[in-house]
Amino acid sequence: MKHIFIINPMAGKTDSKNAILAVLKKYDAIEYEFYETKAPKDATRFIREYCTRNPEEEVRFYACGGDGTINEVASGCVGFEHASMTVYPCGSGNDFVKYYGGTDAFMDIDALINAEDRKIDIIDCGNGHYAINVLNFGFDSIVCSTMISVKRKPIIGGKNAYTTGIVKALITGMRNSCVVKADGETLNPNGEFLLCTCANCQFVGGAYRCGPDATNDDGYMDVCLVKPLSRLKFPTMLTPYKNGKHLVDPRFTDYIVYRRCKTVELETTDPKFEACLDGEMLPTQKLTATIIPQAIRFAVPKTAKPII
Repeated sequence: MKHIFIINPMAGKTDSKNAILAVLKKYDAIEYEFYETKAPKDATRFIREYCTRNPEEEVRFYACGGDGTINEVASGCVGFEHASMTVYPCGSGNDFVKYYGGTDAFMDIDALINAEDRKIDIIDCGNGHYAINVLNFGFDSIVCSTMISVKRKPIIGGKNAYTTGIVKALITGMRNSCVVKADGETLNPNGEFLLCTCANCQFVGGAYRCGPDATNDDGYMDVCLVKPLSRLKFPTMLTPYKNGKHLVDPRFTDYIVYRRCKTVELETTDPKFEACLDGEMLPTQKLTATIIPQAIRFAVPKTAKPII
């Protein structure tokens, strides 16, 4: 098997290439190479071109970065049975691997090389866009979009970018306009909502367990739509939502619509509307997301401890 390490030089602060090379030197026969991405979506392009050129070669791609890098690598692997992927989580956001108990097991290169593949689902959002972790929109996507736009700005950016995103969402994103359907059922007939998550895994936003019942190999998305809340009630709901208790906490009963489904449709007239795919922003006014069962071969270290 060929091992290809996809390095996002913009992700995190770790010199991942040197750390990986230090381990690979122990192996005499392993065939490997490194590829450093040059622009957004470059990893997807590289993987699809590589797999097309080498249709008989078993290859494992290592996403060395955060959730955005994972998304690009997964998007490249879709449709290629001879390709598998795993994660070396050296980015700033590592929501996807929280499903497997966190980053520790995936920082062990030996364990990654010897990991066994498992087939997992992916969410197809159309036109070559995918989400391997979570598709979300509304309040969450406003926070994420704001963070991206201000992260390099003084004072409001850097470590304050998340706070800036929250402040903007509290001002502009408490009542969003979009009709959401799950397997044809309209979840919000009045077209209003606070936020909506379509979860293949369980975590989003660095710490929020948005899909506590989601499993990434069952052929379904776990869709949770939260109806509009007042600004006074909003802070009281944050902790149970963060801890993944919103599906059982009675305070959420009148505010949650939850479904397990195979297809989600969203449609809005808001020209500024954006969906968030694993932390990557997609401007859209109409989107159909469909789960593709068993779409990706994903290598899970034996030391990983899935939370399900």
